[in-house]
Amino acid sequence: MADVSSENSAQKSQPGAFVKFGAAVGLANLGDGIAVVAWAWIASLLTRDPLWIAILPAALRVPWVLFALPSGILADRMDRKRLIVICDLIRTLAYGMAGGAMVLSLPLAEPVIDGIGSPTLYWNLLSLGFVTGCAEVARDNAAQSMLPNIVPSDSLERANGLIGSIETVGNSMAGPALGAFIVAIFVPLPFLAIAVTLLFAALLTAFLKGDFKPAEQRTHAWQVELIEGFRFVVGHPMLRVLVLITGFWTFFAEMSVIALVLHIQENLNAGATTYGLILAVGAIGGVVGGLAVASLTKLFPTGVLAQWMNLVATPMFLMIAFAPGPITVAAAMFVFYLSGIVWNTLSISYRQRVVPDEIRGRVNSVYRLFAWGMMPLGLVASGAIVSMAEGPLGRDTALTMPFLVAAAGVFVLAALSWRPLGSGFQ
Repeated sequence: MADVSSENSAQKSQPGAFVKFGAAVGLANLGDGIAVVAWAWIASLLTRDPLWIAILPAALRVPWVLFALPSGILADRMDRKRLIVICDLIRTLAYGMAGGAMVLSLPLAEPVIDGIGSPTLYWNLLSLGFVTGCAEVARDNAAQSMLPNIVPSDSLERANGLIGSIETVGNSMAGPALGAFIVAIFVPLPFLAIAVTLLFAALLTAFLKGDFKPAEQRTHAWQVELIEGFRFVVGHPMLRVLVLITGFWTFFAEMSVIALVLHIQENLNAGATTYGLILAVGAIGGVVGGLAVASLTKLFPTGVLAQWMNLVATPMFLMIAFAPGPITVAAAMFVFYLSGIVWNTLSISYRQRVVPDEIRGRVNSVYRLFAWGMMPLGLVASGAIVSMAEGPLGRDTALTMPFLVAAAGVFVLAALSWRPLGSGFQ
């Protein structure tokens, strides 16, 4: 089921289109990485209540569930390049307003233990965070839907791998490090810096040449269009498998990542610096995976590669649970992130090939809804598992249980999907 329309569109693109596209993705994700630190840090300056601190950065993630499906409809109705530019400009304005609101609120009052010290500023930031989250969802969906119009079909693995590496560097390495540095210089500066990165990302995207409108303009009611996206996924045997793997794999991954904090602190007696270095090593693994995926697809059949990348998380979770020290955990995280990026690249590239251009945004939104919807469930499940196991097993053992459950879950998932993956990518 090759998507001929996307292949033809890609051939018409300018040679430097992918470079501009990748640079725009890099700048946008650099801003997202700065935001990882900025939102949580700013929240801690307004309140010391853990719940209120968590709610502020969570405002950026709620739209991933609420706005995932509408963003797919937008991506299939609008010129995708224009949609990306509009979304980046909305985020530029929102972050600029957030930085301006903080400047006008200086000096900040001492954070209170219960409640919020500066309610007006807090609620303004919460509202702006929700707006930026909605724009980010629409932007990312449109970008993923647009990529097959920029590169030829046979280059999708390489292109998606590079994009995955760029996103990892911005989101997990350079962005958080830069955010931590500049927030210490001037509290509102991270928001202003994000606004600048997003403005330049919008400009780079605006200068892309080519036709990025969906292949077929839809005039149906939005309910009908929404059903079309679900129907296509449900009716395609391989896509059904991929969306289920993606959702449950995300569930187990989130279960383990959140459990890692206390496991590092209490079982391995390590501090925040060690924890940060472990995450950095994991991010490096993601970058390596993104750069290596094109070469790996030449060495191994895609189905075989997908099978093993899906399975490899099982021994990595076990390594983390029984690790004698932080170095073992870091090595496991390196492989875990590497395999995750490779798997994600294979899955996305396959989806971009087989899904017709005019419906690609809605199919992407179905994937994102399931994947992001499973994240909070994984977080809650991790805490529940520790709480239930702590009484009969003791605190130390209970803190390893999320990794053991995740290892078993991924093994079952890999076993059930082994045959479909082996034949479905052919």
